[in-house]
Amino acid sequence: MEDELRIAVERFIAGAADASGVEIRNAKLLSGGAVQENWLIETQCVGGPHNGLSSLVLRCDSQTAGVAISHNRVEEFALLRVVFEAGVTVPEPLWLCEDRTVIGRQFFIMRCIGGTSAGHLLAKSAGYSSHRQGLAERLGKELAKIHAIRPPQPRLDFLSAPDDAPARRRVGEYRRFLDSCPTAYPALEWGLRWLERHAPAQNLITLCHGDYRTGNYMVDETGLTGILDWEFAGWSDPMEDIGWFCAKCWRFGNVEAEAGGIGKREDFYRGYENESNTRIDPASITYWEVMAHLKWAIIALQQAGRQMSGEENSLLLALTGHIVPELEWEILNLTEND
Repeated sequence: MEDELRIAVERFIAGAADASGVEIRNAKLLSGGAVQENWLIETQCVGGPHNGLSSLVLRCDSQTAGVAISHNRVEEFALLRVVFEAGVTVPEPLWLCEDRTVIGRQFFIMRCIGGTSAGHLLAKSAGYSSHRQGLAERLGKELAKIHAIRPPQPRLDFLSAPDDAPARRRVGEYRRFLDSCPTAYPALEWGLRWLERHAPAQNLITLCHGDYRTGNYMVDETGLTGILDWEFAGWSDPMEDIGWFCAKCWRFGNVEAEAGGIGKREDFYRGYENESNTRIDPASITYWEVMAHLKWAIIALQQAGRQMSGEENSLLLALTGHIVPELEWEILNLTEND
């Protein structure tokens, strides 16, 4: 971290924490996507309620263009505040800076949590095998706490107004994208038509994480430490989150572990049902798993398009485009008995 940036952050934290002085003793840029920057900062506060050493994370937009559909840092901070107060296990959001003149971008600071979010380790490493049953159930409980948040929520008024047909809204979005593609994707069109014909009647709208899956939570040797990445949260059918978590495409190769590649589906469901006092309809989850594979295929095509158009030169984006046939195959498998 450059001296000018470090000094600006120290001054901001001192004011926000009501401290007489703050020293950043160490700062490290963490790995992450191209949309946000995350800095691990070890701080020493003098005076105030946060007196002493603290491990914090500064989260801000990257200096490259972000993803238009993702929430900005002000909105993400508001989401973290709401779910933290609802008892969801997330890093505690501490202070928000909306003044872009401080470091040139809006940012917020939250507590650092330990562990790993690496999906291939959580799904396959023997070091996490003893946690997997309890972890699946715990993640079900956490998701139920998120879904307990219902509209209206004045602090979340930046979210698109909820409607009573989120499944049909998704179908419309994906059809518009496929109609604009120069290449035809018959298997995706089949899946889209299947989703349209089987769209569920809607009777409940809740806050949904939008990307609730292995890879977006942290686990250490004691278990779950926090749910991450709230950029795509919004009002929707709660079954959408469950279908996304259980979809085969997010099991990191451990396909027999149907709950996120880390556990049994019944353990995940039990945690959700016990916390929410509701029963999960397996047929509704099958619907949203088809939707999950279609959604991920659309995203993969979009990411590959960014590479092929020259917008970004990225091997990762190029490789992502190659997963589309696997996703098409799974859509056909899930719908073949229709």
